[in-house]
Amino acid sequence: MIYGLILTLLVIDGLLLAAVVLLQAGQGGGLASLGGGTTDLVLGGRQAVTLLHTLSWWCGGIFMFLALVLSLLASRSSVGTSDVQQRLRAVPAPLAPAPLGQSPSTGAAPITGSAPAPTTTAKPATTK
Repeated sequence: MIYGLILTLLVIDGLLLAAVVLLQAGQGGGLASLGGGTTDLVLGGRQAVTLLHTLSWWCGGIFMFLALVLSLLASRSSVGTSDVQQRLRAVPAPLAPAPLGQSPSTGAAPITGSAPAPTTTAKPATTK
């Protein structure tokens, strides 16, 4: 529930941030028109702080904060886990290998150097 609420707030803030940034007037010229100069030419000099400028800073800060909170919530809950991660967590741990000299099935019978004799079943005699 809280995850969905914060995600919704993040999307709304992102849309508002995009609108505020696009409504601001550009500083003009761009870097291509520079023929060399001071940092005032590169950074645009000191301009008056407008409402859109202040809103862009606030929306950007809120966006960063909500993104941080959302990432923390996703890492602590099962909401952010994928199907593959859940399957990997469900796989049982592999069995430990049997100690040397013991049978892997029971662990009690010692292994001998010869293989067990195959069992044969008697075939019925066929008559013609």
